Formats: sequence, C-alpha cells, structure tokens
Amino acid sequence: MTDLTTLIDAHLDAYGNPDKAAREDVITTIWAADGELVDPPLTGAGHAGISDLAAAVQGQFAGHTFRRTSDVDAHHGVARYAWELVGPDGAVAVSGLDVAEVADGRLQRVVGFFGELAPRAV
Repeated sequence: MTDLTTLIDAHLDAYGNPDKAAREDVITTIWAADGELVDPPLTGAGHAGISDLAAAVQGQFAGHTFRRTSDVDAHHGVARYAWELVGPDGAVAVSGLDVAEVADGRLQRVVGFFGELAPRAV
C-alpha cells in the first residue's frame, strides 16, 4: 500500500474489527513484521501482538469502531492524525491522536495518545 491515508484508514478499520481472521489479514498486509503499536495502557509488537491488542480493545469496547477525524499530516516517513472510538449508538468513547512511522509503504510504529492536550500552564 503506498497511499498513506489509505494505509492509516486500513489500520483504524482493522484495529476496530472484531473478526480475528479478517483483522489479521489486514495487519499482515499493512504492518511491517516487526511493527509496534503503542497505546497508553498496552503495547503490541509484531503481527500477532498488534492483533492481540486490537482484540483487547474489542473486549473492552465491544461493537466499537475507529474513525479518523482529521487529515493525515505527514513528512519524512512520520504521520499524525486524530481519531475517535465510536460505539454502535454513535457515542464517542475515546478520542486521541496517533503518530505513525512508515517504512517501505508499511506501518512500522504507531504511538497513540488519548484525549486532548491540556493547555500550557502559566
């Protein structure tokens, strides 16, 4: 996959997909074999670890899906974008920002941050 936006959207779709076989098929296509997904509570390394992390999210937020809420901003193999985790009723459970490293058209590392940034204290 060479289109960065398509790559990011495929990642978010797979991350929210409860179907293990379908999720793993996408993960092996879009992620580097030694890729790493890092979110505040958990880390998943390699295709199996990333799929396991997605399964843990589905266990906690059954029926929820991810959607990208911003454009993908990128330079030098690094991208950032905002997202939401949305329930079946349309309610947003969690929102955040990811920073993704891409190499050879595949995700190498995605680091997630939950919520909005706090304003600078003065």
